[in-house]
Amino acid sequence: MSGIPVLDLSLLNGTAEQQAQFRDDLRRATHEVGFFSLVGHGVPADLIDRAYEVAHAFFALPESHKLAIENVTSPHFRGYTRMGGERTLGRVDIREQIDIGAERPAVPAGPDTPDYWILQGPNLWPEALPELREVAEEWIARLDEVSSRLLRAWAEALGAPADTFDEAFRNPSPYMKIARYPGVEAEQPAQGVGAHKDLGVLTLLSVEEGKAGLQVEKDGEWIDVTPPAHAFVVNIGELLEIATGGYLKATLHRVVSPAPGTERISIPYFHGPALDATIPTIELPPALAAEAAGVTQDPANPLHAVFGENWLKSRLRAHPNVVEAQHPHLLVGA
Repeated sequence: MSGIPVLDLSLLNGTAEQQAQFRDDLRRATHEVGFFSLVGHGVPADLIDRAYEVAHAFFALPESHKLAIENVTSPHFRGYTRMGGERTLGRVDIREQIDIGAERPAVPAGPDTPDYWILQGPNLWPEALPELREVAEEWIARLDEVSSRLLRAWAEALGAPADTFDEAFRNPSPYMKIARYPGVEAEQPAQGVGAHKDLGVLTLLSVEEGKAGLQVEKDGEWIDVTPPAHAFVVNIGELLEIATGGYLKATLHRVVSPAPGTERISIPYFHGPALDATIPTIELPPALAAEAAGVTQDPANPLHAVFGENWLKSRLRAHPNVVEAQHPHLLVGA
């Protein structure tokens, strides 16, 4: 059992009744849980298998190869994060990873240029593994298509036109990680990655088949999530909570470290709009609006409607070593 609802995206290729059923299931799952497993998505199984092959190959590279593209050398928070090099809520996460975004030129700094434009720029690629770039770019292109279909279905499910979010994604900010969680021996569950909410619009997470560790908070309890083979775990981010006045809720989730002698590899994809985009607010039908609890108010985690501001907030907290090396003027408290 996955522990969360399972939705079949291929229903959107079916009859009008099947399409309406998918939209209704989509709305219900993300209002009540905020997470679901997605099958029938059309991403080739061969691509998923190749992604894990190249992931294992990357993490097996000599440390010197990985550190040659370490994220502290990137003004854009791209590249390799060594074990323990990222934090969630101030605590060190036990994982190593590579961060990959849209391959674009850096934006020159200027007095009128918002700080969040530092998030745009080129990636860092390992010279010894050129196939990583090939797989990553195909991954981003395929998951962009899936995410766009989901967003249009969400809009219609919430009583809005299908193209409601199109303008915000005129120049999207797709982003992905390939993360490895090593086995840890501990009396209490070790923090692979700490409890958090995703900052953007939606996330599609691929987990190596049969690997547990992902937990989703529901009514004060942690639900274990093990998705079906080749499925994606989908969750909404803080910007969809803003867009729906809290009808859809960004949900806390975490990863517990695997058992000693094992490891867990996962590949999350984050579907982000333009850095300077403000996510549109949907005017919900009265019946849905009556169930909207309002946007979460947390002084420790202020939400920003402009995507770049929300994303930069996350980067500054998670990677203080990169900030210190590349942007010391942005250090918290500076």
